[in-house]
Amino acid sequence: MYDKSKEMFQRAQLFIPGGVNSPVRAFNSVGGTPVFFQKAKGSIMTDVDGKDYIDYIGSWGPMILGHAWEPVVKAVQAVTANSSSFGAPTEIETDIAELICDMMPAVEKVRMVNSGTEACMSAIRLARAYTKREKFIKFEGCYHGHADQFLIKAGSGAITLGVPNSPGVTEGTAKDTLLAKYNNLESVRALFETNPTEISAIIIEPVAGNMGCIPPAKGFLEGLRSLCDEFGALLIFDEVMTGFRLSSGGAHKYFNINPDLVTMGKIIGGGMPVGAFGGKREIMSMIAPEGPVYQAGTLSGNPMAMTAGLTLLKELHSNPSIFEDLEEKGAYLEKGFRQVFEKHAVPICINRVGSMISFHFTSGKMENFDDACNADADLFKQLFHEVLKRGIYFAPSAFETLFIPHTHTMAMLDQTVEAIDAGLTSMLQ
Repeated sequence: MYDKSKEMFQRAQLFIPGGVNSPVRAFNSVGGTPVFFQKAKGSIMTDVDGKDYIDYIGSWGPMILGHAWEPVVKAVQAVTANSSSFGAPTEIETDIAELICDMMPAVEKVRMVNSGTEACMSAIRLARAYTKREKFIKFEGCYHGHADQFLIKAGSGAITLGVPNSPGVTEGTAKDTLLAKYNNLESVRALFETNPTEISAIIIEPVAGNMGCIPPAKGFLEGLRSLCDEFGALLIFDEVMTGFRLSSGGAHKYFNINPDLVTMGKIIGGGMPVGAFGGKREIMSMIAPEGPVYQAGTLSGNPMAMTAGLTLLKELHSNPSIFEDLEEKGAYLEKGFRQVFEKHAVPICINRVGSMISFHFTSGKMENFDDACNADADLFKQLFHEVLKRGIYFAPSAFETLFIPHTHTMAMLDQTVEAIDAGLTSMLQ
């Protein structure tokens, strides 16, 4: 099994650090050899050995309408014939910007970039310039890309200044990043009271997706909005993952919260590399060349990514039944998960928001990063490989969210639950 993948991985490690271009792909969290893929259509990915898998990653979120969705494929093929990049303005950039502003309640202007990391990095720079403050708050377990200021972990307490979480991140950078606990307003208020005039912004995943799927507790997002208003800071929603997945207007529309800035990615590129940040007109007008805050990118707004994203967003905007379908399938899969784990008497915590779902092996709740770290990761590793060999491709880490695409059928969801059932039977014998 995985013979060609093993050969390809050995060769890749000679020329690529760790053999992969993004760490989680290396299977370090679950062990074994990463699967190399050669094609995908709809909900099915096919590896280099010709084995099919029901996919729950969807390129980490953007394939909400499935892989190789024909309208996107045709649109990209057509636009590429005119050039893949001009390095000059095109009308389609305005088309997708106008559509995003129409769909997202909190966005009045938007700037296109090339990745979620760029989007979050730029949003923090903008927030600092707008407020004339240098510090910002992020939450343990929330991932906002690999810019230096985001690769920070907490110290001994919630008020402790951050320390670098990766070699190469300086202590000078770390000191301006303040760490709070997800779903804990008291930890956020404590940081504000300690630094009442120094905090420029809070940045948060409104639904955490990088410690598994962890929804915001009741009143948590509303409390963050109030604290920002009270202390004169900006509220930034990192919607790289949730944007246009939970609703046609993102998580802030889903939860009816009004952030000052929003970062986007994944779905807005239809599978192409892309990112964006947007928000209130007054704030966004500080971006160069309209204002003094510099941000630039050679491939920003390139016609391939803009065409793919615009084609996908138009479908999501015009067809609200897609989100009804995703909710129905999410609820169906959650029910199946609960039944099969209960059948085997395995302690489990299942969290879901719309088409984002995850499970952790624990008898407790899953509300923050500490909870995720305390779950039984070894059981997840075992189950991951059990379902993988049965043709189900979950994220190769207990700290990731599973994504359900519109193309999943109820039969595929049943097959997934059956694979977990068989896997648990094998594990517990």
